[in-house]
Amino acid sequence: MRAGLAPELELLLRELAPQVLGVLARRSGDFGAAEDAVQEALIAAATQWPDAGLPDNPRGWLLRVAQRRLADTVRAEVARRRREETVFDREVTDAEVPARDDTLAMYVLCCHPALPEAAAVALTLRAVGGLETRAIAAAFLVPEATMAQRISRAKKRLAGLPFVRPDPAARRERLEPVLRVLYVIFTEGHTASAGAELRRADLAAEAIRLTRALHRLLPDDPEVTGLLALLLLTDARRGARTGPHGELIPLAEQDRGRWDRAMIGEGVRLATAAIGAGLDGPYRIQAAVAALHAQAVRVSETDWAGILALYTVLERVAPSPVVTLNRAVAVAMVHGPAAGLAATEGLEAAFAGSHRLDAVRGHLREIAGDTAVAVAHYDAAAAVTTSTPERDYLTLRAARLRHAASGHTAGP
Repeated sequence: MRAGLAPELELLLRELAPQVLGVLARRSGDFGAAEDAVQEALIAAATQWPDAGLPDNPRGWLLRVAQRRLADTVRAEVARRRREETVFDREVTDAEVPARDDTLAMYVLCCHPALPEAAAVALTLRAVGGLETRAIAAAFLVPEATMAQRISRAKKRLAGLPFVRPDPAARRERLEPVLRVLYVIFTEGHTASAGAELRRADLAAEAIRLTRALHRLLPDDPEVTGLLALLLLTDARRGARTGPHGELIPLAEQDRGRWDRAMIGEGVRLATAAIGAGLDGPYRIQAAVAALHAQAVRVSETDWAGILALYTVLERVAPSPVVTLNRAVAVAMVHGPAAGLAATEGLEAAFAGSHRLDAVRGHLREIAGDTAVAVAHYDAAAAVTTSTPERDYLTLRAARLRHAASGHTAGP
């Protein structure tokens, strides 16, 4: 979309994009061509609407323009002339099947299990989020050409897959990859895996916007509600996570007065509603953990016993090395650092090439007073992380421990 577009107009176009794409993809059976046509219609709207004014029916306007673009493409292909005659023998109108159903189908199609996770993330941001390829590439720190190829391959891989509305009976299975993709998008935005910035605000905000849109489609689904709660409760801390120079501030040292209390209030309400359906979904459980952190006015008031209980349930419901590592921290907070360290045993292979295990072990060794070992772990973690703020934090942590140990040794 055009640079400098008014935020209200940009948001409207992003909300309309999956609705229009859903109609064209369902009618034409060609996701790739439909997506290209919708992108052209969005560009046309971004160019014309600021000067000509918003049309009376923005969705209908986009549908008509996108249909004409798609019809032009079909007419240029002799082999597809028969489909042109059957698909485009009537004008698109607002009497189409409700956009609500098509938008949900767009989420499901873009997050299809046949796609690698990276491709699903990119395609969701492009087709459902309405982001331009260059914006997605910038968010993930890859060249625009690389991201364009990734999206192109994803669209080709979807060729031939049916565009269907999710069957309510199989909705949970179809939604799992959708929720996973939205969670991955937010996670990368909240704590960037590489680069000079700790977070990518636009990416985190887009993940929340897309999850809100999904929640509007499925307001009674407890896992969708749980995911939205988790994202809001986590994002509420963003103002306190970095210092004046962009340095990382860990949770225990954050000024909780800078947390977004309105966002926390909404997140807690959603989390409460979600867990009312039971603690048998991973996003509900994680939302409950985030709510306990958010409700602690001071770090000393954190209900670590409750958090440990929740992680124990999560490890049973959705086991993973990351869950086990997070549970180990909770174990340490309840039963002491030695118990927490014991809980990290056996995770070395799972975190090979990652800084996370060494970072946690360094923290627990520091709590235990094992300064030399803590420094070694912090150094090891700093050596492999690709995030500049995380590397700086780990390096500084190790330097402070070295300085303190040196001062203690040299003292009387």
